Formats: sequence, structure tokens, C-alpha cells
Amino acid sequence: MKGIKSWGYPVLLLGGIGVSNIGEWIYFLSLNLIVLKETGSAFAVSVLYLIRPAAVLMTNVWAGSIIDRFNKRNIMFTLDFFRAMLITILPLMLSAWSVYSVYCIVFFINMANAMFRPSSMAYVTLLIPPERRKRFNSLRALLESGAFLLGPAAAGLLFIAGTPIFAIWVNAAALSLSGIITMMLPNLEKDLHLQSSRQKLSLAVYKEDWQLVYRFSRTARNVMFIYFLFSLVMTVMMSALDSLEAAFAKDVLQLTDADYGFLNSVAGAGIIAGALVNVLFVKKLPTFLLMGSGALLVSVGYMIYAFSEFFWTAALGFFLLAFFLSFANTGFLTFYQKHIPVDIMGRVGSLYSLFEAVFIILITGLFGVLAIGASIQHIVMTGAAVMLVMAVVLCSFLFISAKRRTSGVFSADQSKQT
Repeated sequence: MKGIKSWGYPVLLLGGIGVSNIGEWIYFLSLNLIVLKETGSAFAVSVLYLIRPAAVLMTNVWAGSIIDRFNKRNIMFTLDFFRAMLITILPLMLSAWSVYSVYCIVFFINMANAMFRPSSMAYVTLLIPPERRKRFNSLRALLESGAFLLGPAAAGLLFIAGTPIFAIWVNAAALSLSGIITMMLPNLEKDLHLQSSRQKLSLAVYKEDWQLVYRFSRTARNVMFIYFLFSLVMTVMMSALDSLEAAFAKDVLQLTDADYGFLNSVAGAGIIAGALVNVLFVKKLPTFLLMGSGALLVSVGYMIYAFSEFFWTAALGFFLLAFFLSFANTGFLTFYQKHIPVDIMGRVGSLYSLFEAVFIILITGLFGVLAIGASIQHIVMTGAAVMLVMAVVLCSFLFISAKRRTSGVFSADQSKQT
């Protein structure tokens, strides 16, 4: 009974995350359709994909300083309501002004998203005891996997029942519900805003915070090396390879639209299956094994896909990489929560996400330019090979560190921070 009661707030938080993730898929698909209908241009839709990293670049320079100094729960529900308001007026802006006004609104929505993620990471670390974080993260991965399937399905039903604009407003309602759920969570930092109000944010404060992240990165080299390498493998290279996914399926594998849709269904099945297995066995698997082996096997899945000549080989690669995504992400979240001090988590996460966004833009842009004159298959093969090599380095480093009693090394690193 005590165990059930102690999981009350985490379950409430998971409910808010689930509602928000499903709503995000509805918003994403609806917005693409609205912009395509209004402009008739595939390029206009592609601009939406560039807005997110641009918003991260604009936001994460200063967002971490605010997150670490103010109440995380209050930041979270304020951002939920702010995003809900912007999404509500999004269709109205399109009918009254132009697609450029939509880009501006989407930019601010993505700025809020960029700020929400490190805020929620810090709050989860405060709310969930260390011994329960791995289980919580595995359940979160399961919810996000479910949203991958339920979100598009819900969007499709809403398109049948109404219009993409109606679906957009449903997403605004979902975000409002998520904000209300967040308001019901415990206020773990009641006096933090009083202390923060005494220090005005300025360029000098931001510079001091950047220096703090730099000092921490130097004293916790092992932690930050793993963090950065994992980001390169699981975010930067995946984003770059995914940008060529449709072209690879059509031009190299010669898939029909129906085949391509089925290929994505196979990936969805892999995500759900992997997340379920992850939940069942997560307590028995150490964090370094989840993180390292997960990243390695995701990379192997990409290699199988990149060297495929037939549909079923590509489907095997897709299923494999999707299956191990939740293992890698659960391991990474648990690692991050254990080794990054919660009082600087916002600043560390924000600044490293900034670097991550820069790499995504550069590598994705490079792949796009190379695809103009070079073979798409050779580009995807090369990208998958680079991803695999980095995953092998990451996995090796994690296993070597584990043998040397990783936790003790990291604790010593953290004790040196200024």
C-alpha cells in the first residue's frame, strides 16, 4: 500500500507527459497539413523542420540560467499554458495574415519546447528518488513509444471527424490539461524564487554560468565525454540519417508508398516491443549496459538498413534500431540524472543542447548538399558507419569505466566542481 502511495505523484507526472506527447504528434502532423494546404509548397513544410534547431540556438544560451534559478514546476506549467495559447491562435494567424506569421508562432512554440525539456529533467530528478529513476525512465520511454503510435492514429481520427485546424485546437486542450496536471504536482522549491529575485539576470551572470558549465565539464570529463558522444550517436547522426530516409526508401530500395508506410509500421512495432521488454527487465540491467549496448545495437540496425537491397532486410534493420531505442534512452536519462548535479542541470543541459543543435544543422546540411551530386546509398552507408564507430567507442568507454568502478570516479569528478 505504501509503495502504491509513493508512486502517486510519479504516475501523475507520467500522465501529464503522456498527454503532452500525444498532443505533440497531433500538432506536428496537423501543422504540416495546414501549411501544405495553404502554400502548396513542400519547401514551406521543410522550413518547419529548420525552425526547431534555430529556436534551440536562440533559447539555450540563456534558458539554463533561468531554469536553475527559478521554480521548475512553475516554469513547466507556465510553459504548458503558454504553448497552449500560441497553438490556439496559430490557425487564426494563418487565416488573418500569412504563412510567415505561422513561422513566427511556431518559432516561439519551439523556444518554449527547448526550455521545457531541461526544466522537466531537473524536476523529475528532484521528484523521483534515485532508486526509482530507472523504472520511471523506462515507463516514460514506454509512454513516448505509445505516443509514437497513438499520436498519428489520434490525429487521423481527428482529421476524419473534423479538420487539421480542429486537431490543432485539440492539442491546445491537451497541453492545457498537461499544465493542470503539473500544477497538482508537489512544489519542491517553494523558496527558490525568493532567493532568485535577489540576483538580476544580466550578461555578466550568463557569462558566469557559461564558465561554471565549462569548469564542471573539465572536472567531470568522463561524464561529459559520455554525454556528448551519446548525443552525437543518438541525436545528431540519427537526425542526419533520418533526413534522407524517405529518399533512400524511394530511390534506393524502390519502395512504393504502401511499402514505405509498412516500413514505418515495422519501426513502430519495434519501438513498442522494445519499450515493453525494457520495462520488464530494466531493474536487472545496469545503466551502462542499457546505454552502451542500446546505442550500439541501434547503430547496427542503421547499418543493416543502409546496406539493404531488399524490403525485408531494411525492415529488419528498422525493427532492430527501433527496438533498442528505449534501452539507450532509459540508460542515458538515468545516467544524466545520477551524474549531473540538479542545481546546475538546467545550465548544463541547455548549453550542450545548443552544441547539439549546431551539429544537427551542420551534419544534416552536409548530407543534403552531398545528396545533390553523390549516391544517396553511399551517403547513408557512410553516415551509418560513422555512427557505428562512435557507438563502439561509447560502448567501450562505458564498459571500461564500469570495470574501474565508474560511480566512484564520477563522484570524485563531481566533488571537484566549483
